[in-house]
Parts: sequence; structure tokens; C-alpha cells
Amino acid sequence: MGFLDRSKPRKVAGSLYIATVKQARQPFLYTKFGVPDTFEGRFNMISLHVFLVLRRLKSNYTRSAKTSQALFDVMFADMDQSLREIGVGDLRVGKNVKAMVASFYGRVSAYEKALRDESDVLLIDAINRNVFSKKQLVRTKSEKFAKYIHLLIFKLDKIALDTILEGKLQFDVNAVNDFEK
Repeated sequence: MGFLDRSKPRKVAGSLYIATVKQARQPFLYTKFGVPDTFEGRFNMISLHVFLVLRRLKSNYTRSAKTSQALFDVMFADMDQSLREIGVGDLRVGKNVKAMVASFYGRVSAYEKALRDESDVLLIDAINRNVFSKKQLVRTKSEKFAKYIHLLIFKLDKIALDTILEGKLQFDVNAVNDFEK
């Protein structure tokens, strides 16, 4: 367990995180679906997309455990840096990151439970609660968003795990068009 054993998962996770954030920042998520373009809205999108990548990695957790952990670590190192960049003081950053981690785990739990349900009722509820913070209970947008999530799951499941473990991940940035035609 030398330096290289730890650096490869971190390097791969960095590449996965960059691709994931790129997808989470796609304009259509904010314009078409109405995700609030705020720090919280962007965190919600990054959390959702990271969850979907972690879900895919979980298909063979024995092979992907280090990469999964590294992806989580990279995400929250970025959150730490982002908080500092927006002017959160050093004494509050740790507390805020800890709250974000708890929030992330809550979202993961809600999405996992929702995706086990045959209907989309729980997923739509989770989207309303976690993406729109119950402020904009717009069922039509949540239903479209649920379709988007299912489409991303389908597309991620088609990517070979070896490809992902090499840090090669490309989301279909036009995925929203796939189900609105």
C-alpha cells in the first residue's frame, strides 16, 4: 500500500468528479427543469450526479471501493474550497462541510429508497424535497426530472465499469432531449 495505490483512485476520482460537475452544471437543468441556480441548487445537482456515479460504481464494490471513497473525498474537498472562496470563515467551514456531508447522506438514502420503488412516487417526492427544497412543488418538473434520472441511470449502466475505473466518464449532455422528442 504505497503512494501509488492511493494516488490512482484519487486521480481517477478527480476525472470522474470533473465530468460529473460538468453534467451537474448543464444549463438545461436550471432553465428547463427550474433547479435554483444558487449555491444550494448547485450542491443539490452535484450531490445527485455524484450519487448516480457512486450507484454505478457500487455494481462491483469490491473493485470500486477505493475509487468510490476517493470520489466522495474529492467532492467534499471541493465543497470545502468552494465555501472558502465565497467567504465562509475558517472556523465555520468545517461545521458547514459536516452539515453538507450529513445532507448528502440523507439525499443518498432518499434516492436509494426511491429507486427501489417500482413507481416514481418516492422519487418525485425526493426530488421535490432535495432539489426544489419544497419551495416549488411543481409536479410536472419533478416528473420530467425523474425521467432524466432514469435516463442517466440507463446510460451509466451501459458504460463498462473498467472504463469508469479508468476515469473515463462522459455524460450525454443532451440527455434532456432524448425523452422530450
